[in-house]
Amino acid sequence: MSLAGNQISGHIPNLSLESSFGSMIDLHSNKLEGEIPPFVFKGSFLDLSHNFFSKGALSLCESSNNSLEFLALQNNRLSGELPDCWMHFGGLKILRLKNNDFHGKIPSSLGSLIEIETLDFGNNNFSGELPSTLKNCTKLIFLDLRNNSLSGPIPMWLGRSHPNLAFLFLRSNHFYGRMPPHLCHLTHLQVLDLALNKITGSIPKCLNNLISLTNTKSPNAAINHSYALLSSIYVDQTIWMWKGREYEYSNILALVKGIYLSSNKLSGVIPEEIVMLDGLISLNLSRNLLTGKITSDIGLFRSLEVLDLSDNKLCGEIPSTLSLIDGLNSLNLRNNNLSGRIPTGPQLSTFNASAYEGNPNLCGFPLPKNCLGEETPQNPTVNGSSGDASMQDEKDGFITRGFYVSATIGFVVSFWGVCGTLLLNRSWRLSYFKFLNNIRDKLYVIGVVTVARLQRQLQS
Repeated sequence: MSLAGNQISGHIPNLSLESSFGSMIDLHSNKLEGEIPPFVFKGSFLDLSHNFFSKGALSLCESSNNSLEFLALQNNRLSGELPDCWMHFGGLKILRLKNNDFHGKIPSSLGSLIEIETLDFGNNNFSGELPSTLKNCTKLIFLDLRNNSLSGPIPMWLGRSHPNLAFLFLRSNHFYGRMPPHLCHLTHLQVLDLALNKITGSIPKCLNNLISLTNTKSPNAAINHSYALLSSIYVDQTIWMWKGREYEYSNILALVKGIYLSSNKLSGVIPEEIVMLDGLISLNLSRNLLTGKITSDIGLFRSLEVLDLSDNKLCGEIPSTLSLIDGLNSLNLRNNNLSGRIPTGPQLSTFNASAYEGNPNLCGFPLPKNCLGEETPQNPTVNGSSGDASMQDEKDGFITRGFYVSATIGFVVSFWGVCGTLLLNRSWRLSYFKFLNNIRDKLYVIGVVTVARLQRQLQS
C-alpha cells in the first residue's frame, strides 16, 4: 500500500495485529497524526516519515517481526525514550528516526540489529555514552548521531567493529577525549564529521589509511543498499555542511568525501600524511588549537574544493603549492599567525581579502598591505567616468603614469616656446598681431559681401 505524498490527515485506525495491508506500507509525506498503531510494524517495509505522529514509539514493543527490514519514522513529533525491545527486529537493515524529540540513552538492545546498515538518529536529544553493544552491528555503512547530547570518549570499537562504515556523523555532541587512531581502520570511510565536540589531542597521522579518500575516481559501491522486496536501490540521505550552508544529499551522496574536525580542542601540527588523501573534496580543521606550518605538499590535494584552516595558531608562509589546486573554490585561512607574501595563481586570485584577514604579518594581493619593495596598489574603485577610463587604460598597458607626465611636459614646453618668443621679440610680436588684423579684416569683408549678396537675391 503506497499513499505517499498526498494530503491525508487524521489518525490511522487501530486495527488488530492480524490485520495487514501487505508487506509494504508507505504513507510518508502526509499529514497523519496521533498514535502509530502496532499492526503497521508487521510488514517488511514501513515508511511513516514526514508526518505529525506524536505517539506510537512504545507500540513497537507490542510487535515482534524479524522480517521488518526498513523502518522510517523521521521528521515527526515523536518524543520520550526510545523503547528497548529491538531484539524482536533482528532483520532490520534501515532505521531512520532523525528530526524527532527522543531523549534519554540509546537502548542497548540496538546491538541485536546484526543486519543493520543505516542508523540515523540525528537531531534528537539522546544523551549518555554510546552503548558498547553497537559493536555487534558489524554491517553498518551509515551512522548519523549528529545534533544530540551524547557524551563520553569516542569508543575505540567504532573503528574496529565496523569495517564497511562509509559515513560517520558525530557532529554537535559532547564527546571528549582524544581522537582514537582506530578510526584509521575504517578504510571505506568517505565522510568523517566530528565537529563541534570537545575532542583534544593531536590529529592521528594514520588518516592516510582511509583508502576511500585516496580514490579520485569511483565512489564506494557498498553505499547503496538493494532489496528484493522493492526491486530497487535504496540511497542514504543526509544534511551536509558545504561552504557554510547546509544541503541535503541523496543520489550524489556517494560522491561526497570530506573530513570535518572543526570547533574542537585539537592541538599539535597538521600531519603531513593527510595530503595523501588526494580524493578529499572538503577539509575543515577550523577553530582548534593547531600550530606549526602548512605543509608545502598541500598541492597534492588535487581534488580539494573547500579548505578551512581558520582560527588556529598556524604560522609560517602560505605554501606556493596551494596554487596547484585547480578546483579550489572556497578558502579560509583567517585568524592565524601566517606571515610573508600571499602566493599568486589563477585560482588564488579569485579569493578576496576576507580569506586572509587576522594574519597581521601577511602581505600582498588581495590584502591592502604591501610587501617590501612593492608600490602602493591602485584603488580598484575610482569615482567618475574619467577615473574608470584611466583605470582601463592602465590595465591595457598603453596609457600609464609616465604617459601623463610626458604629455604635461610637452604641453608646457610648446606653450612657452610660442608665447615666450612673442613676449621677448618685438618685431615678431608686431608681425604676429599684424597677421591677426589682416585675417580679421578679410573675414569682415567676406561677411559683408555675403550678406549683401543674399539681400539682392531676396529682393529679386
